[in-house]
This record gives sequence, structure tokens and C-alpha cells, in this order.
Amino acid sequence: MSVEAAGRVAGTGEPGGGGACLCGQCPHGARAGHRQAVAAFVALREDFAAGRGVPAGLAHSTGAARQWVSDELTLSARALAERATAEGGAWLAAVPRRTLSVVWAAVTALLLGQALTAIGTGWTLARTAGLAAAVALALVLTAAAWRHRAHGGALAPLIGEDRRLSTSRAVAAGWVTVVLYAVLMASVQLAAAGPGKRSRLLAGLELPYCGALLASLFLGCAVAVSAHALVAVRVRAGRLQKVPAGRPRAADLLADDAGRGSFPDAQYVLVNGAVAAYALVRLARRPEQLPSLPWGLVALLLLSGVTYLAGKAVSGGRPVILSVVRSRELGDLAAPIRTGDDIEIRGTGFVPPGAGTPDRLARTVVRIGAVYVPVPLVPVAGGFASPADDALTVPVPVDVEPGRVEVRVVTAAGVETAGYPIDVQE
Repeated sequence: MSVEAAGRVAGTGEPGGGGACLCGQCPHGARAGHRQAVAAFVALREDFAAGRGVPAGLAHSTGAARQWVSDELTLSARALAERATAEGGAWLAAVPRRTLSVVWAAVTALLLGQALTAIGTGWTLARTAGLAAAVALALVLTAAAWRHRAHGGALAPLIGEDRRLSTSRAVAAGWVTVVLYAVLMASVQLAAAGPGKRSRLLAGLELPYCGALLASLFLGCAVAVSAHALVAVRVRAGRLQKVPAGRPRAADLLADDAGRGSFPDAQYVLVNGAVAAYALVRLARRPEQLPSLPWGLVALLLLSGVTYLAGKAVSGGRPVILSVVRSRELGDLAAPIRTGDDIEIRGTGFVPPGAGTPDRLARTVVRIGAVYVPVPLVPVAGGFASPADDALTVPVPVDVEPGRVEVRVVTAAGVETAGYPIDVQE
């Protein structure tokens, strides 16, 4: 498949696009356009990996052919990144309606559940207070979604600077929602109760009854603030590589930046979700007071939060060069590194989590002495041989002065490795 054909498939809906809407303005068009761009890029990469599509005039030069292939893939990757950006923007514009649908569906389900459980026992003040509190929270979320409709609606406070859903913010928001619902429910009952029952309701709001609940809220908010500060400090110091995501995904709550399952994140969400569910059950059984949690569950939340923060503190790291060797083709004689030769840089952390997309891979640069060399994209079936997280292959340009020079790798996250000295012969 030629680059021109790939461009037609990815962007215009001409032959190869099936006539589908690829406008990029509506969610369906943006999603279809991104899907077509991905298919076009994969087909182009697989053709190059199989040796097809390279001009005959470049076939005699391995280095020239590789550079041409890398340039073509980079151009196609940029078009793919534009489609991904359009899809992310369309998703953010559509998600407020979806979240509000879920919120009001939950309110409707609560109303139906209360109506069914009231059969035989009658409608009570607690049921009215629970429904009123749910409606009040739904109205607040509706207003917030309208205010931030261009940035994810009600999910806007949960989206981090890297355009991913933040696990710690989501947990803290969950505890804020539980506590607000309990307080609003108590407020409605207090406003409608008689003088005799009002004193009992006020007693249910005393610290001995709700101290553990407030401690759970404090832990959730403290972990969110601490995690944000910890990540910010490590990113500024270069000890953590952060690459922005295309758009938020629900899997972000349980996975790392690369989309792999993360134990610290998963256990933090599950433990807090279980304790929050316990609090709501206690509230349903005794709606006249704030949920009284056992302090053992608060200790469990503390342990889970410490584990989550410890995972944040040790994850990631700076890229490191471990060795640099001359890349030798089969049949070549052993020789020192000279200008024009390919060198293989071995190490770790060259591809940050979340930077596995082609446009991010194409941003990897190697500095040899004073010369910056973009790392060529080397396609293989199903992916790329270089750049890889543990190895990069680049040519030594003729502008590099012979002698001892330093090699440094600059990753897609903008983090530079320490220098590694090599000797370049004339």
C-alpha cells in the first residue's frame, strides 16, 4: 500500500474507506476515522516489514532505504496522531451526556428500589430524605457537567494533567460523594422531623458516631493530594517519565500508563470501594445517623493508601544507557566504530509507559557528541524492532568528529540519559 493510498483511507473516505463518515467532528466520524487510520498505518508498516514498497533506487543502500521507510512511517504516524486527537476531542464532548445519563439512571433506580421496598411497610421520611439527597447530588453533577462540558463534564475533576483518569482522585471523589449523600440525607430528615426526633438526629451527627467516616474521607483526600505532589516532584526531577494519553479511559483506574494492570491501583480501588459499600449499607440500615464504621476498616484504608503511594514512589525511573556496540551485519569483520556505521544502544527506559504509539516512538532522539540523530523506525511484523525499551539502533552521522564522544538518549517524555562515552575512529 502506498502512502497516498494510506492517506486516502485515513482521511477522506475515498476508495478504501468504504464511504463511512470520517469527518472527525462527530463521535462516530472521529471514531471511524481513527479506526481507518490505524488500519492504514498497520498495512503500511507490514508492507515495509516484508520488504514491499521501497523504491528500487534505494534498494542498494540499506541505510538509505531504512531512512526512507522511517520517514514514510513518521509521516503516516503524524496523520494517525491527528486522527487520535480528533477522536479524543469528540469523546470529551460526548462524555458529559453519557455520564449524566448514568447519574439520572441511578436516581431512577433508587426511586424504583425504594418504591418496591415500601410495599407492605409504607413510605417513610428516610426514603424521602434519601431520594431528595440523590436528586440534589444529581443536580450538582448536572451543573458541573454543563460547566465543564468541553473537558469531560462531571469527569473533568478526575482527569489528570496527563489526560488519564486519576485513581486517587476518583477514590477521593467517591468518598466525598458518600459523605455528602449522608449529610444531605440527614439534613432533609432534620428539617422535616418533629422536636422529639430532632434531638436523636442531632445526636447521630456527633463525632463518636461519624469519626471513622470522616477519617476515611480524610484518608482519601490526603492520598489524592500526596499522590499528585509525589508524581509532580518526580516528573520535574526526571525520575519519572510521563507521556500524555490520547483520552481518558475507564481502565486508567486499574492500570498503569502503559495500560497494564497495576496491583497498587487495583487494590486501592477495590478496598475503598468495599468500605464505601459497607458505609452505604450502614446508612440504609440506620438512616437517622451518619454511617458508623469500625476503626479496623479505617486501618485497612490506611494500609491500602500507603501501598498505593509506595507504588507511586517506586514506579518508573530515568532511562539508562548500559552499553553501546557497533551493529554488525552477518559477514562483516570486527572493527571499531566509524562515522556511517550503525550503533546499537542497549539500556532500559528508552520507551516510557504510554509512548508505544508510532508518533511517540518517532520522537526518540540520540545525541552523539553535538549532533542530534532521530532514531529511525525499523518495522517488523507486528511492531517495531527499534526504538525499543531496551535497545536503539542509529547511524553515526558524518558530522560527528572522530575521537571520544558522549552518547545520550532523549526519550519521548523529554528525559535525557547520562552520557556514555564511545570512541569514533576516522
